[in-house]
Amino acid sequence: MPPRTPVPSDRVLNLAPPQRRTWLTAVLATLALACGLPARGATPIRALPAEPAPEPAGLWPSRPVTMVVPFPAGGANDVFALPLAAEFASLTGQTLRLQYRDGLGGTRGASVAAHAAPDGYTLFMGGVHHAIAATLRPGLDYLLDADFVPLALLATMPQVLVVDPARFPGDFASLVDKLHIYPGRYSYGSAGNGTSHHIAGELFRRAMRARILHTPFRGSGQALAALVAGNVDMVFCDVGSAVPHIRAGRLKALMVSGSQRNPAIPNVPTAAELEIPGFDGGTWYGLWAPKGTPVDVRTRIIDVVQRASDTQAIQIAWMDAGAEFPALTGKAFGDFVEAEMRRWAAVIKAKGITLE
Repeated sequence: MPPRTPVPSDRVLNLAPPQRRTWLTAVLATLALACGLPARGATPIRALPAEPAPEPAGLWPSRPVTMVVPFPAGGANDVFALPLAAEFASLTGQTLRLQYRDGLGGTRGASVAAHAAPDGYTLFMGGVHHAIAATLRPGLDYLLDADFVPLALLATMPQVLVVDPARFPGDFASLVDKLHIYPGRYSYGSAGNGTSHHIAGELFRRAMRARILHTPFRGSGQALAALVAGNVDMVFCDVGSAVPHIRAGRLKALMVSGSQRNPAIPNVPTAAELEIPGFDGGTWYGLWAPKGTPVDVRTRIIDVVQRASDTQAIQIAWMDAGAEFPALTGKAFGDFVEAEMRRWAAVIKAKGITLE
């Protein structure tokens, strides 16, 4: 199976209210984009349009809202973005447009969102990758903790190490044995340089004292496609990205990060069980707005997001992907992000991890 064609970076996916588009149609539209086909309601754009002055929160949203997604369609971001967009439309009667702006480990999309009009009509779905980028990419033209206002932590999930079962039929120990017997022969794929998946691979390589090559891709969807095609030997990614491949038998999970087994793949041992030191980093996704977005509008956005997250459709979709969803909003979410930035800065500096 050849690697899937990358999604053009300047595409917008419109998820209209239910009377005009169902959630299933939105998923099919995204799959069409992942194959390089034009999806109905998806039109290329060059930049976020200028918007009128902010309006009273009681009127928000009176027109479609854009959510910048900083990775290509088809990855773990869609596990959260697509159901959220569908429920947003159902709750507000307005479209939540998904604008995929991938590149530079997710920081290109963050830059686009940071410089958008602060009127509540541009949101940003980022995550742990951006907390890491604050240390690994010091020359960015935005600051996560200064140019955005935190809205809500959407979900958390562990990372997973997956392999092709035809090439690695054994368990975790047998993989490590091969890495030591054939140093430099094997490679791991990630969602891109500087992402949490890249950091996971480097932490694993150091913990195992193994020589493994890193192959970055533009998103976990492309990395997993490359693994299925035999172009890399293993991939570190979010559980949610890998679950469909694992359940279909295309890939085999050998380990999940942290100390608790994940309910989506309960038979897979944890890093703690396998006694891998320092491999406890998971992935999380959150929602921000550009700095300057009015407080009353932010309050309204948070309310809609919380109501959407409480719906049965989202609960089922996210739990099926192995995610948990802590109720952190506003300042509590901001404090969480700052703690994550400090934590990953310490890990990166202590381990000497770079983008190279």
